[in-house]
Amino acid sequence: MDDTRLQELQERIAHQEAAIDELTRQSLRQQRQIDELISHVEKLQRQLRDLVSAGGQGEITDSPPPHY
Repeated sequence: MDDTRLQELQERIAHQEAAIDELTRQSLRQQRQIDELISHVEKLQRQLRDLVSAGGQGEITDSPPPHY
C-alpha cells in the first residue's frame, strides 16, 4: 500500500470519527429534549387528573372579557 493511499484512508477515518462524534452529540441532545418533554407530559397528566378529581372545579375560570 503506498503512502498516498494510506493517507487517504487516514483522512477518511478522521472524517468518519468527526461525523460519529457529531451524531453522538446530536443524539444526546435529542435524548435530553425527549426526557424534558416526557417530564412536561407527566406534569400535565398530573394536573389533568387533579382537575378531574376536583370535579372540574380547578383554578381555571372562564369569566367574560371586561368589555361585557
